[in-house]
Amino acid sequence: QVRLVESGGGLVQAEDSLRLTCVASGRRASNYDMAWYRQAPGKEREIVASIRFSFRGDIISYADSVKGRFTISRDSAKHTMYLQMSRLKPEDTAIYYCNVVVPGPVESIYWGKGTLVTVSS
Repeated sequence: QVRLVESGGGLVQAEDSLRLTCVASGRRASNYDMAWYRQAPGKEREIVASIRFSFRGDIISYADSVKGRFTISRDSAKHTMYLQMSRLKPEDTAIYYCNVVVPGPVESIYWGKGTLVTVSS
């Protein structure tokens, strides 16, 4: 079992910055694939950024809508993942969720409860 707790959301104005944090507890490892998703009101959940384990170094990817503005990172020693969000836009308003995929004979997927980000224009 992996428990994920997000924090760092809040109400900000357009062009402001926020940093979201996801702390993992329980069954923890440094080589899990992790990601940030978001779900805006009335819309489906979408992936924002992901960081996948590779022996050659983590593989990072972003949704086109956040490229150049958001940065995903993790501190494996602290079992923590971050999402640095800059130049926020009203359309970034959503609940942001932390996601972890644990490999095994049967892949296990874990979600946090989310943290709300509201960007006013």
